[in-house]
Amino acid sequence: MAGGGERTSQKAMLAVFLPRIKCALWAVLGSENGPYKLSIEIIEAVASCQEVSDGTDDGRLCRKTPSATAVQSNLGLGIAPVPLTVLKRADSPFSEKCGGFEEGATQKETPEEIERLTVDEDLSDIERAVYLLSAGQDIQGTSVIANLPVLMRQNPTETLRRVLPKVREVLHVASVEMQLTAAVSFLTILQEESVPVHTYAHSFLQIILLHLEHRDTGVSNAWLETLLSVIEVLPKETLRHEILNPLVSKAQLSQTIQSRLVSCKILGKLSNKFDINTIKREILPLVKSLCQDVEYEVRSCMCRQLETIAQGIGTELTKSVVLPELIELSRDEGSSVRLAAFETLVNLLDIFDTDDRSQTILPLVKSFCEKSFKADESILVSLSFYLGKLCHGLYGTFTPDQHLRFLEFYKKLCTLGLQQENGHNESQVPPQILEQEKKYTSVRKNCAYNLPAMIVFVDPKNFHMELYSTFFCLCHDPEVPVRYTIAICFYEVSKLLNSGVYLIHKELITLLQDESLEVLDALIDHLPEILELMSTVGENSVQENKLTSLPDLIPALTAAEQRAAASLKWRTHEKLLQKYACLPHVISSDQIYYRFLQRMFTIMMTNNVLPVQKAASRTLCIFLRYNRKQDQRHEVIQKLIEQLGQGKSYWNRLRFLDTCEFIIEIFSKSFFCKYFFLPAIELTHDPVANVRMKLCYLLPKVKSTLKIPADKHLLQQLEMCVRKLLCQEKDKDVLAIVKRTVLELDRMEMSMDAFQKKFYEKDLLDQEKEREELLLLEMEQLEKEKQQNDGRSSNDKIFEKKRRDTKTQSLPKALPVSVPGPSSNTPSTSKEIKKSKLIRSQSFNNQGFHAKYGNLEKCVNKSSPAAYVPPVSVLPKTSVISLPDDSFRTRSASSAPPSFSPNPQLPSTSRGTGSADAKSGGSKDVQPRKATLKSRKS
Repeated sequence: MAGGGERTSQKAMLAVFLPRIKCALWAVLGSENGPYKLSIEIIEAVASCQEVSDGTDDGRLCRKTPSATAVQSNLGLGIAPVPLTVLKRADSPFSEKCGGFEEGATQKETPEEIERLTVDEDLSDIERAVYLLSAGQDIQGTSVIANLPVLMRQNPTETLRRVLPKVREVLHVASVEMQLTAAVSFLTILQEESVPVHTYAHSFLQIILLHLEHRDTGVSNAWLETLLSVIEVLPKETLRHEILNPLVSKAQLSQTIQSRLVSCKILGKLSNKFDINTIKREILPLVKSLCQDVEYEVRSCMCRQLETIAQGIGTELTKSVVLPELIELSRDEGSSVRLAAFETLVNLLDIFDTDDRSQTILPLVKSFCEKSFKADESILVSLSFYLGKLCHGLYGTFTPDQHLRFLEFYKKLCTLGLQQENGHNESQVPPQILEQEKKYTSVRKNCAYNLPAMIVFVDPKNFHMELYSTFFCLCHDPEVPVRYTIAICFYEVSKLLNSGVYLIHKELITLLQDESLEVLDALIDHLPEILELMSTVGENSVQENKLTSLPDLIPALTAAEQRAAASLKWRTHEKLLQKYACLPHVISSDQIYYRFLQRMFTIMMTNNVLPVQKAASRTLCIFLRYNRKQDQRHEVIQKLIEQLGQGKSYWNRLRFLDTCEFIIEIFSKSFFCKYFFLPAIELTHDPVANVRMKLCYLLPKVKSTLKIPADKHLLQQLEMCVRKLLCQEKDKDVLAIVKRTVLELDRMEMSMDAFQKKFYEKDLLDQEKEREELLLLEMEQLEKEKQQNDGRSSNDKIFEKKRRDTKTQSLPKALPVSVPGPSSNTPSTSKEIKKSKLIRSQSFNNQGFHAKYGNLEKCVNKSSPAAYVPPVSVLPKTSVISLPDDSFRTRSASSAPPSFSPNPQLPSTSRGTGSADAKSGGSKDVQPRKATLKSRKS
């Protein structure tokens, strides 16, 4: 039997490689406990599973694993999984001679060890927890503590009475892992409010306070974080007696540094919990004492808490108590203390008045900035991060000279380290130099983060003169984190520049073409808003400058999409395709048709990532929605039906159904019924069950597009298709879905041609969509007539002028020259009527759709919140960027892509006649199942 040989080979492989895997994990993780131990236990658990045949002919293997309950009961952990084995560390698993792994590096459990890990199955959760905390292994006790919140939810009384005392005993001698687990569990119990606050304070608070000064810093910080969260909910009396009073002794110099550091953080938290008098009498003296501590770590820690304390004591006490301490700490001998004082001063700028800023804070900050280059370059990272906030907070206090000096200081930081880079090899550079370059990169990254604040600092009107060169350098920085940050800020910069946004067109193209996909991903988050700003702001001024760099926009967008498609980062590709939905608001319909539509088809048919395909489908539907030429729309619809809906691959037919769903959301009901209703329900005869199944899920939405009585014939066809599915469907899964769908269809209420109160909003929105679609057709026709009339009027003027000249020469000089009225007035009047009609339609398109844009956007965005939908008011293209590309001006149907055939004939469904037009065009090599709609109907 084939399965037996496979099982034997698998067992042999496990016997050979399992010891080696164990030794490798041991070598990497460095200990037989912790993650290594758990990893080995998981491997052995999988390896020890019993392999049995599933009874099929192909001999496939299935794993028969013990149930979770059996594992938990046998191993004594009814609460959480525990190790199946106890790993014994042997001698070194590495062979000194050959460098390989030695066999027998691990040792199997003895019966005594298995006996110790076994617990009676009849014990309750509480009894089992008590037993494991008393006599179990360390990992079993950790598991009990990790599940303490569960026990508190299930049986809080017994847990507090029996389990918690045992936890308290175990924690005295617990390992670091158990201590960290206990801190997290205590915090979870507080957040879940499993017990009242006073009960929590009585039962858990003393345990937390007892382990605050644990010798392990990580454990101490974990308990401190839990305590700080507990302080938020405890009543004042409890805080005073249990925390504040003992804090007086804990903050003394005689205590350890760890104790004093904990006291600093607790004081910062307590400052918002008591009244002003209590703070002045009991807290502020401790604060002053810790600010003057002999250890710089304590002074720095207390200095960082002064911001929280200042917010709790108010402006007056901040000026009289906090500010003098900050001034003294800013001159401290320790660089970390000075840095903490600088950051606290910047964060408290809003509290101080103008005099304090100009006379006290500004000199300190000025001195700090000047010394930062000379003293310690690590300070520059923090200084560059807070520089934007500092310049904004001191904006009104700077003299012109100081303003210029701080601006120059910012520019200097933006190029810090760039002069030293010469393309060196990192392996040949000393570690100190590499570390310094990392600091310089962080400084430039922080400068990029602060660029919007600095634009406000210099005034956006002065951007070109003061900051454009700096912005250019940041966009071309050699380090990815810097360019990534400037890409995030690009939208903010665009908003600030407003009418001057044309100045940064080239930088937009540069970032779109950036070699790093991280930069592109950061930029496209606000790409629609950026492009809209660039296409609409400042149209009446400096229009010539706006268009200088725009010919590169479309190539940059297409190159960015191709670069994302070639990478493995499909989420970036998906996001970019979603953002492309803004293009109808930015570039012309022809440019989208010739440069983007074919690419969307290619992605839908060839890409292997489903979310990317759906994003391309949705964007294509939006392109189709705002296309301004009827022949192009027909070509796209024909291609959707023939290459997707009637495609050879079932995957393409599935994508056609996705496209139908998007069309139902984006277009009007009449549009879907006219072009896509019959091709969609044709798929009820599809040979692939997955396609029929997906269609069944879509049928309720398809039915919602029908209106009675106009679409009664379509409803009959839908019902006939559903009946055939019920009668002829052989796949049990599809049949089950069909039955559920039939029930849902029966419960649906049909929409009527006349407005109903129940569907009023939906009908109104659909009417608005339909009116917009009709207006597109009307506008196209009027524009054609306008072009023809403009050509006729020029010919008429030439002919009229010649006729007038001829008459003038033939008439006597005394007689006036007269031109017959009717012959000249009639064409002019007709031309003026058509012109006014075009103006009315454009005006209607400009103003009439704004009221319903919000509803349309909600409808389109309902299923895909990340997708961008351009505003309805983009139809007249008053703000479209017209790229100077001659290929778009002379493009004819013969120059279209081969896949777009001119003058297609589409299947359409007339709402009033009850008949469907048959397709007369298409490929000759269509499969037999690809019958015409008319023959399907018959």
